[in-house]
Amino acid sequence: MTPVRPVFFVSDHTGITAEIIGKSLLSQFPDEAFATSSLPFVDNLEKANIAAQQIREAWKNTSLKPFVYSTLTDPGARAALAACGALVMDIYGHFLGMMVGEIGYPPEPLRGRFHGMGDQSDYYLRINAVNFALAADDGLSIEKYERADVILVGVSRSGKTPTCLYLAMQYGVRAANYPITEEDLEHGRLPAALAAHRDRLVGLTIAPERLRQIRQERRPDSPYASLAQCQYEVRQLIALLRRECIRTLDSTHMSIEEIAASLVHDLGLARRR
Repeated sequence: MTPVRPVFFVSDHTGITAEIIGKSLLSQFPDEAFATSSLPFVDNLEKANIAAQQIREAWKNTSLKPFVYSTLTDPGARAALAACGALVMDIYGHFLGMMVGEIGYPPEPLRGRFHGMGDQSDYYLRINAVNFALAADDGLSIEKYERADVILVGVSRSGKTPTCLYLAMQYGVRAANYPITEEDLEHGRLPAALAAHRDRLVGLTIAPERLRQIRQERRPDSPYASLAQCQYEVRQLIALLRRECIRTLDSTHMSIEEIAASLVHDLGLARRR
């Protein structure tokens, strides 16, 4: 059995940046086993010392040197964390040092600057986009489609709702979604609610085997989750999208983040944050 190496994401704010970078790097070693822990809001020296002790204990318990991804901004806290002896990857320290060498003067550290509210107009734009995604979820409030930047269509459990919410939170994109039902598939044409918005439609397709896995988690061993049902729905959906000349995106092997980024890139949706 592969030993499980402890991994910590340490930040003086939310820890989102440390997690994104750290998990991206960890994914390059698929044969290794990692146990990840987040330590957010380590915003003073005392908390940094507590975090360092927690990392030392994990090292002692596993006999494997922990990996630590840090975005601490306070020099004293960074030094305390580095003293734990683990493999500490000081993300801000490394890159800020390079930038100081080029710019010629030190930075002005401010905790949470990147993930704070910042420009309030931008913040409220993203909040409004989230409210829009919730209101226009799963075929609701079709009268709002005139204001949508994109409308995702697909069969049940193909990733429409989480993608819409991620588009809203990360990019400020007004995203709606509409479930293509078995009745729609039998009719073989776009539902009337979608026909007028063809230019903003994107069909999310998915391999039947993957769809079955997802549906099994929701309704185990049901007709809804059967492979035959999934194959039928996916086959009919693809035929419908092709017949109606609707652009498609295969979500089978993509994370929600990857689906959202592909949509933003392919549709030319301006990043709003």
